Amino acid sequence: MPHAPLLCRSALFVPAANPRALEKSASLAADALIFDLEDSAAPEAKAAARARLVAHLGTARPSGLRVVRINALDGEDGQADLAAIGEVALDAILLPKVERPDTVADAAAALFYGARKPAFWAMIETPRGILEAPRIAEAGLAHGLSTLVVGPNDIALATGVSVSAGRPELVPWLMQILLAARSTGLAVLDGVYNDFRDAEGFAAECRQARRLGFDGKTLIHPTQLEPANAAFAPSPEEVAGAQRIADAFAAPENAGRGVIEIDGRMVERLHLVAAEQILARHDAITNREDPA
Repeated sequence: MPHAPLLCRSALFVPAANPRALEKSASLAADALIFDLEDSAAPEAKAAARARLVAHLGTARPSGLRVVRINALDGEDGQADLAAIGEVALDAILLPKVERPDTVADAAAALFYGARKPAFWAMIETPRGILEAPRIAEAGLAHGLSTLVVGPNDIALATGVSVSAGRPELVPWLMQILLAARSTGLAVLDGVYNDFRDAEGFAAECRQARRLGFDGKTLIHPTQLEPANAAFAPSPEEVAGAQRIADAFAAPENAGRGVIEIDGRMVERLHLVAAEQILARHDAITNREDPA
């Protein structure tokens, strides 16, 4: 399957129950803002958070994607969330704790779409969700599923593992979720890093997530935006190397050739595909950060 086209290096959770956080979010350089109606809103505050968020989304126009994490659909709050945001212009709705292939279909059936139809993102954050991730991804495609999102805190809680530096306890499960996304052409985002004051630890986890193949990372604090955006962007050296490969295959003398030599290294057309992905991602980032 082709690599997912979504540009989402940074996806910042914004608590809808916090008026100050909502107000500040519109000026942040996040690739996506995930307005949260689930974990960050206490049960008695959910109705007020829902009304506040709908009002905010009616006026604020952030530069990145607008995503809302609703409550679980099997409860009254989830149904109320969908009813409230049904006609708000959104890019995606994030479904929490997805464990069944038909959850996305249920959400699509329950949502009254307005003029713009949002995509669905699915959080994979339970043992059953991990085991069902391939079927969730495949079944969700027919109903607008575009992205899988890892929920590491809930995974650790549900399994009882103690997560150490480098997350060796979680990596096998992270890769199961990534493979489910890649096998269906979906984007996939790594989960949050809890200690937002630990800049070095956060940077290391971003580098790890990129090496593992993730498109970006969900965040809990605005200070994590800049390092996440940098970590999941191609470096100048990567861009230059990708351009050399693209230029070499575009040369007339290499027309139709499957393998060529560049700087003493044999390069195949599969490397050209990877180079084109790097250049496309670099162009998308440049266009977002400097539209002119």
